[in-house]
Amino acid sequence: MTETNACGFAALNPAEAKRLLDEGRAILVDIRDPNEYAREHILGARLVPLGSFDTHDFDRDRLSGKAVIFQCQSGRRTAMNAARLMAVGFKETYAIEGGLNGWRAAGLPSHVDRAQPIEMQRQVQIAAGSLVLLGVVLAAAVSPWFVLLSGFVGGGLVFAGVSGTCAMASLLGQMPWNRPRAATA
Repeated sequence: MTETNACGFAALNPAEAKRLLDEGRAILVDIRDPNEYAREHILGARLVPLGSFDTHDFDRDRLSGKAVIFQCQSGRRTAMNAARLMAVGFKETYAIEGGLNGWRAAGLPSHVDRAQPIEMQRQVQIAAGSLVLLGVVLAAAVSPWFVLLSGFVGGGLVFAGVSGTCAMASLLGQMPWNRPRAATA
């Protein structure tokens, strides 16, 4: 059923989490970014993005006597921020094993809106990988100087990791496909 993981959360398998939610004994909190939530989320999940997370977001909920179940994409973000999430002050605090990925793998339903853009991290990975690959192919086929394109992208990724800012993500965020859209549900 439940087992406390190394981070202090009681880990719930997705079926057990669904049972608690269906019985009204818990609230589900999605800590991912709004664009991730818009693309796909578990029905009934409340979005409280980790980036703007505040324990006061839960003042009313703590009085309900319900448990809280935190969920991210894979469970990793939840585990990495366990102390911060547990500081909310619920008597019972859980995390879904495997996050949304685990939920889906268990065959449980989620709301998917493919009209919403894919997550920014994935967009950066696709763009950076494509540019590196293009640089290597052009260096082999046209001129060895094209290897500089791959080097430039690699340097940008290192800078992004060190500084916490990503020029590519900022640029991609301005693209037409990343403009806000109304959610379909």
